[in-house]
Amino acid sequence: MTTPSSDSVYQLHIRLAYIEPPIWRRIAVSGQITLFNLHQMLQVVMGWENYHLHEFIVGTARYGEPDPEYEPPMKNHRRVKLQAIAREKGANFIYEYDFGDGWRHEITVEDIEPMTQEMIVPRCLDGARACPPEDCGGIGGYTHLLEALRDRRHPEHKELRAWAGKHYDPELFSLQAINSALGVIR
Repeated sequence: MTTPSSDSVYQLHIRLAYIEPPIWRRIAVSGQITLFNLHQMLQVVMGWENYHLHEFIVGTARYGEPDPEYEPPMKNHRRVKLQAIAREKGANFIYEYDFGDGWRHEITVEDIEPMTQEMIVPRCLDGARACPPEDCGGIGGYTHLLEALRDRRHPEHKELRAWAGKHYDPELFSLQAINSALGVIR
């Protein structure tokens, strides 16, 4: 196994676990970014609002914001680079966001290539479907929300439509909007 050079671009596939049809993104990022920076990018590309705690799970190691009350303790995600935890194509790890709702993102390294001057990172390359709204109640709450939004006769349709917002569309994915938002954090 070889360690990627310091100027490598990682192509990552991110899939929100346990949801069908899948909600996923494909992004290009520098291998030099810290896991904290990756967290910030994942918030943008997935459509989360960074209201909750998160962690990266790599094998048995956990990375996040260290807190003496967590057992076992987390390693500091501000001190670990992506290339240190994902050294080769095919490597995978978990990003969990919102421990209450339990949104698990399965991340796979699809490719690692040398950085060129023409490359723009971070960048979203592709994806499908909108992220669930914050605080919708995990997989079960999201499923219930979708059922209510699809059926105008559902007893909670009006209430949940108002809660989710009149423009929330679970099928919407805008590559341009995501890349515009990523441009702000470059």
